[in-house]
Amino acid sequence: MTTLTETQTIILSAGAQRPENIALPLPKGLAGAAAKMAVTKMIEHGWLQEVDANIRKGEPLWRETGDGHGTTLAVTEAGLLAIGIEPVVVKTTAAIHDGVEAEPEVKHPTLRTGTKQALLISMLQRPEGATMQEIIAATGWQAHSARGAMSGALGKKLGLVVVSTKDDARGRVYRIGQNH
Repeated sequence: MTTLTETQTIILSAGAQRPENIALPLPKGLAGAAAKMAVTKMIEHGWLQEVDANIRKGEPLWRETGDGHGTTLAVTEAGLLAIGIEPVVVKTTAAIHDGVEAEPEVKHPTLRTGTKQALLISMLQRPEGATMQEIIAATGWQAHSARGAMSGALGKKLGLVVVSTKDDARGRVYRIGQNH
């Protein structure tokens, strides 16, 4: 299994939070040859794919195709799985009841066991919670990546509420709180 770099994790996590999993814009400071190299490697792994950009919807361009159109980058299902997010599967039914199309059934994201995200959740669910130092030691992430995972993947994608409290002995402690 390929280990994601910090930049790859940031690109995939940001894309997973955007409509239609659009991976653009890339992180600040990633441009030119470095951006092209990072994106090319991610396309080779199957984590990103180039798709036609819908300019009318304001989708950002990755490159122009020369015919007045362009492409953008989208996170693939493999890219979502690489960061521990199960792709949301939407099943549309063709059944028509009383002339009205049935509502599509939405499968909510499910957590895969054995991922760093699952480890983070289990740490935050403990009664004693977890400090940033404990999270960093357990996952190997940098502090900003751990905070991003708590805010993005846990908060926005999974709807979990992460609360922090100040403990005199341990410092700042993070826990999964109650949804209000």
